[in-house]
Amino acid sequence: MKEKPEFEDDLKKLQKIVEELSSGKLTLGESLKRYEEGVRIAQSCASILTEAERKVELLMKKEGKFSSENFGDEVPSEDK
Repeated sequence: MKEKPEFEDDLKKLQKIVEELSSGKLTLGESLKRYEEGVRIAQSCASILTEAERKVELLMKKEGKFSSENFGDEVPSEDK
């Protein structure tokens, strides 16, 4: 199954918000709404990055061998 490019899409949205806020063309109310949206998107991106970092750490070499562990959101293999 192909993962949706949520992180990349969110980064593009965040960049657009920064450009809009930097333009000085928004009213105070519009600026606050866009800022709040930007904060939500930034938090989402941070969460995705944290999860990716956790996965990378689990795949790192341990005692000369690569190891991998299941995450709570993954379905365990029935090969056992």
